[in-house]
Amino acid sequence: MRPDSRNRAWIAVLLLFIFMVINFADKAVIGIAAVPIMQELELGPRQFGLVGSSFFLLFAVSSIATGFLVDRVQTRWVLLAMGIIWALTQFPMVGSVGFETLVACRIALGAGEGPAAPVALHSAYKWFPNELRTVPTAVIAQGGAIGVVVALPLLNWVIVRWTWHWAFGALGLIGLVWCALWLVFGREGSLDDASLTANDAAQSSRRVGYAQLLLSPSILACWAAAFGANWALSLALSWQGAYLIKGLGLAQGSIGLLGALPAAGSAVAMLATGWCSQRLLSRGVSSRLARGILGGSSVVLGGAALTMLPYVPGIPVKIALMTLGVALPSVIYVIGNAVVGEITPAAQRGALLAIGTAVASSAGLLAPYIMGSVIESAATPLDGFNAGFFMCGVIMLVGGAIAMALVNPEREAERRSRLQPLAVSA
Repeated sequence: MRPDSRNRAWIAVLLLFIFMVINFADKAVIGIAAVPIMQELELGPRQFGLVGSSFFLLFAVSSIATGFLVDRVQTRWVLLAMGIIWALTQFPMVGSVGFETLVACRIALGAGEGPAAPVALHSAYKWFPNELRTVPTAVIAQGGAIGVVVALPLLNWVIVRWTWHWAFGALGLIGLVWCALWLVFGREGSLDDASLTANDAAQSSRRVGYAQLLLSPSILACWAAAFGANWALSLALSWQGAYLIKGLGLAQGSIGLLGALPAAGSAVAMLATGWCSQRLLSRGVSSRLARGILGGSSVVLGGAALTMLPYVPGIPVKIALMTLGVALPSVIYVIGNAVVGEITPAAQRGALLAIGTAVASSAGLLAPYIMGSVIESAATPLDGFNAGFFMCGVIMLVGGAIAMALVNPEREAERRSRLQPLAVSA
């Protein structure tokens, strides 16, 4: 990669990192403001769970539709449109709102944010060949974690000082600033066939049947693990603040930094694992080990932490296990997308990344509402939280084990080489 191209590539990665910071701050604000919102709007746990789940109502549909769109339209314009939608959906929250308005805004925001990760990665992959993608993937993916780490203490301070309404308003303003920066500095990747690796060049010149891709054991296994990781993530985004206050008895003013701990752990885990995976690949270690086993085992360990959470005494230990249970599985967001990018022809990569996001995000449609229903039916809020986190742990154990057993990109490549690819569509 030429020096000028390298500079443009990393400017794009930096802006996409900030894009994901805003993306996850938008998601996380509902969790940190959970108790004030429930009190002001007089919502029960099941109703608030519906608010959390509503974010994912159009998430998957939007992700898939946009994934196919970016195979034909420049990602820079799609990303700009998404950023504008995110900002505009925050401003109605500044005024007096009811349950219906809150749900409507979260549905609209979810529709705008559904394609965020796949489109951002598809944009970045236009700058980097396969063997150099893991670190950019990790940087962009951990933007979500950094977004929560930075946003939660600041947003909690805004909530305590000015009310939860202004936390949403601040996010809207920040989103508009990013849109202006992207409009000025955002560019489309310039990789052409001459600068691609042999593997990427072969992929860029052909398509394969979507049935082959959607039935790929490696891709399905990555999606199973990501489904489990997303179950934990959506619980943390929607319910972590309420867990710390209603479950563990902490005060609103003290939960900002504690709520950011899982995100901080995710940032470290994703960046370290991304670097380790790329290092292993550069030394000739198989992708099955450097990506499949590494990613799947991270989800398994996170699941084990959450299944133990109900049975350990003491607030510090519970917070530590919850942190590990949310942080460690986030590794699959780096590994899983890299595996999909490795297997999928470049012309179809955006669609497959989007479909994967849709599959994983379906956990978010279920998890917050199920947790709210469990809490409302339990003898105490803490009993409900314990049951919900245990259920999440089991789901992650299963998903992670599937990834460890089935992710094998080398086997997929060998199988694909024996199949006749479809002609490139016009």
